Amino acid sequence: MTVGASVPGTAPRGPARPVPVEPAHPNPAQPAESVQGPRLSTRDFSLYYGSHQALKSVTLGIPANSVTAIIGPSGCGKSTLLRAFNRMNDLIAGVRTEGEVTVSGIAVLAPSTDVVELRRRVGMVFQRPNPFPKTIFENVAFGLRMLGLKDKGELEARVEAGLRHAALWEEVRDRLQNSALQLSGGQQQRLCIARCLAVEPEVILMDEPASALDPTATARIEELVVELKARYTLVMVTHNMQQAARVSDRTVFMLSGKLIEVDETQKLFTSPREKLTEDYITGRFG
Repeated sequence: MTVGASVPGTAPRGPARPVPVEPAHPNPAQPAESVQGPRLSTRDFSLYYGSHQALKSVTLGIPANSVTAIIGPSGCGKSTLLRAFNRMNDLIAGVRTEGEVTVSGIAVLAPSTDVVELRRRVGMVFQRPNPFPKTIFENVAFGLRMLGLKDKGELEARVEAGLRHAALWEEVRDRLQNSALQLSGGQQQRLCIARCLAVEPEVILMDEPASALDPTATARIEELVVELKARYTLVMVTHNMQQAARVSDRTVFMLSGKLIEVDETQKLFTSPREKLTEDYITGRFG
């Protein structure tokens, strides 16, 4: 099990008082020890926006077919770490990195890495639904067309599969030629997930995927996240600790660009090793 770096000046604590969160999901992921190496990993990974160091020597391993939540206060580096796995940070001027990032053992930061292929393998779902001003069908088909898929039958089959895996097919099957912008917010977010799934990724990165949704739509997204881990590796940034407890198998706590602690979600929320983790999850700061 990968263990987060300790922070100078902190010491392991005894059992913390229980956090006021709902119980973790009853179907824990396969233990990390039984997986042949992590699906995603970083080693001494640092990232700078110009002179500002956003990530500080982060070392982390994320097992396959699991849901990993990343929590921490605003500005702690959660989204920056998430974007490192498919090099979305490359789109920001002045970014430079040190250390290693891997996906299934492949060096993400190597100059020879095909970034287009990397982003097919490591899909991303953003905070707010971002459907294109196209039909529902063309939204899901977009990535497939970009990859050169032209066969009509295969295209239709892949679109249907993406919508089914995103639990949206039954709701839209009779209106695939309607504008995606006519869907509700929750449906639009599941459409964006379907667009990601259609290109058959290995990993799905989610940056607060339910923060802009109402409680009913949020619950549906959370159910979908748990269902998807049978086929994919999911990493989700969230400010909502109750959400992390409900859907994740492992939780990473970050602060000021550092990885403070990572452990099985239930253990981290009830018996954190680090005082900073205990202080955050019990509401003493953040």
